Amino acid sequence: MKLRSLFFTLSSVVLLASCTASDNTKGSSADITAEDVAEHITYLSSDAMKGRETGSAEEAAAANYIADLFRAYGLDPAGDEETYIQTFTVNMSVLDNPHASDSDSTADKRLAKNVAGLLQGTGDSEELIIIGAHYDHLGMGEFGSLSSADEPRIHNGADDNASGTAGVLELAEYFSEYRPETDILFLAFSGEEMGLLGSQFYVDNPTVELENALAMINMDMIGRMKEDRLMIFGVATTDSWELILTEANIDSLALDLVPDGTGASDHTSFYYKNMPVLHYFTDTHADYHRPSDDAEWINVEGQAKLLKHVVRVVQALDTLDKADLAFVEAPGEQRQAMRMDGPTLGVLPDYGYEGKGFRITGVSGGGPARAGGLEGGDVIIRIGEMAIGDIYAYMGALNELESGTTIPVTVIRDGEEMVFELRL
Repeated sequence: MKLRSLFFTLSSVVLLASCTASDNTKGSSADITAEDVAEHITYLSSDAMKGRETGSAEEAAAANYIADLFRAYGLDPAGDEETYIQTFTVNMSVLDNPHASDSDSTADKRLAKNVAGLLQGTGDSEELIIIGAHYDHLGMGEFGSLSSADEPRIHNGADDNASGTAGVLELAEYFSEYRPETDILFLAFSGEEMGLLGSQFYVDNPTVELENALAMINMDMIGRMKEDRLMIFGVATTDSWELILTEANIDSLALDLVPDGTGASDHTSFYYKNMPVLHYFTDTHADYHRPSDDAEWINVEGQAKLLKHVVRVVQALDTLDKADLAFVEAPGEQRQAMRMDGPTLGVLPDYGYEGKGFRITGVSGGGPARAGGLEGGDVIIRIGEMAIGDIYAYMGALNELESGTTIPVTVIRDGEEMVFELRL
């Protein structure tokens, strides 16, 4: 450790952050502001970007937008051949049919792009901090949409995940002005919506030495903060996280600290490389994976507050060594991904629920759950004969079902067990 104690370190960081925030009001263009957050999200989630589907021309345009800003902020290229872009191939036939051969020459193969920029710190250590988010979304909704519309529609993905991408860009600009001692690698992934493809490709083909990474901070769906509630996953992946996160919380956010090191976003790929991870998330909503996920619903002031929390966490990490952040395998069953290939019920998960079963916060219009009588607050404990112990079991159960069938769904509502017949 670089300072005498972790508590002293973090207390100093909080004081420094308070002073920095005060100094920043003097007018640095690198300040994190709601206006800058809105500008990035508005551009990335505009109709002109057509939903940024992996491998599309619009995905490439978004990648160029990110790369141009990395260059403007003074980040070094950290992609292929001294560029900001790392390319990888997505075989659409394998995605549509898991039994198809990846070597099939007739397959629909697309070229996708990760964007990588390295900010050189002022110190001489080889250690680094990784900050990332995915920038792809669902395009016209042909893959992964929860919309009940008959015709393809643009899925703009303002919260999922133009918000996280805007976070990466704001933090890259901020730290380029207020440069830490430790290097920071900024990553924008594609292919997340198709199964964490971009982040998995990156950890298998890293452009920096991942053994030198202190931690990876991921941001996905961070634009819908309500009542200052912020969920942070990965807290059990190193013993230091809880103290770091709570000491950084000078804005009195309602932190929901979740131990899981894995989930349906890109931090999972880094967790499986034995790296401490954090995943920032402001919860799901009725517009998730639907055409209505638009910029007008983003809480830009809340997102700016969230990003300032990330700043203070990074400042804390900047005072620590890798030895202070030993990786810990998170408790409980950890899954590589939460990909869902079967039909959906049209429910909104409660990601912060820690009890037995799968608790929902609401149901979407036109979906089987609403038609069958499910309500927000219900805890699903069984689908057919399959017991549902958590969200992972729920996703796995749906993968076993077929559209057009009717299935009994057992829930706990107000302490009472109830059964509903749902037509999928």
